[in-house]
Amino acid sequence: MKLLTSPAPHVRTYDSTRKIMIDVIIALVPAVIAGTFFFGLQALILSILGMLSAEALEFFIMRVLRKDKNFKPNGSAAVTGLLLALNLSVATPWWVLLIGVLFAIAIVKHTFGGLGQNIFNPALAARVFLLVSFPTAMTTWYKPIASFTGWYTDIQTTATPLAVLKSAGFSKVFESTNYLDLAFGNVGGCIGETSAILLFLGFLYLLFRGRIKVIIPATYIGSVLLISAIFYNVNPERFGSPLFHLLAGGLMLGALFMATDMVTTPMTLKGQAIFGLGCGIMTMLVRYLAGYPEGVSLSILLMNALVPIIDRHTQHRIFGREKK
Repeated sequence: MKLLTSPAPHVRTYDSTRKIMIDVIIALVPAVIAGTFFFGLQALILSILGMLSAEALEFFIMRVLRKDKNFKPNGSAAVTGLLLALNLSVATPWWVLLIGVLFAIAIVKHTFGGLGQNIFNPALAARVFLLVSFPTAMTTWYKPIASFTGWYTDIQTTATPLAVLKSAGFSKVFESTNYLDLAFGNVGGCIGETSAILLFLGFLYLLFRGRIKVIIPATYIGSVLLISAIFYNVNPERFGSPLFHLLAGGLMLGALFMATDMVTTPMTLKGQAIFGLGCGIMTMLVRYLAGYPEGVSLSILLMNALVPIIDRHTQHRIFGREKK
């Protein structure tokens, strides 16, 4: 019998990257269904196109450019493509999505060595790249074509609730919507960010499967609620309520599915808490002070850049060594 030895630690697990990514896709299915219901078949087409194009591009890079003949798709590219599509407006042309997929997979992911070595979340980096490159397409929002009371045949552009808050005040937001619409997704916005309840259901599935840790979402959302509660008491009309900031925009999608990326987040629990807290503070700074109404993408990318520093200063003391 030939015995093989390898360095410790020796951990046996039946999990694989493919299984984890399949669970993430399953968790995002409710958001895709909600986006298709509210914005039409185009939302589903963009979601599928993002997944297939990302997988095809990664297969080409690995098999042809990097000459890895043993490479088999593991689903990570599909997750990136799906998340990118969910971060876009249904008004986004299909070719803009393909450019975003190219940037996410080829530049953000494989320039740094591929899965497990990228510094930034590929989907979020691609979204910001598209926002800078195609500002009109990325900031054109449609009203939902379906609601709880019926269907609409005319497609109309609209402003997102966060944009209305920044330009016209908190009371103006609820002239055309309510908290129930914000919770279920019956508002203008990105394909996958509108339905906070369905995103939370997907997050619970990942918790049940053990694919995700709660510390980052808890500190991220908790810091947003705390900051918005303080500012709401100062000036409700200008800053908006904590519940509004929880349900509006991309907070739930970002906190539950983007900020929890295993590759681009800290390793330690203390580091994850700092990461989530930083994301929450930066998100509210952008929402309150910047010209752009949403700050989720920018805040997560900024904290991605700080992960090496956070890991370095929150790592556990090695057993047998004195604490510096």
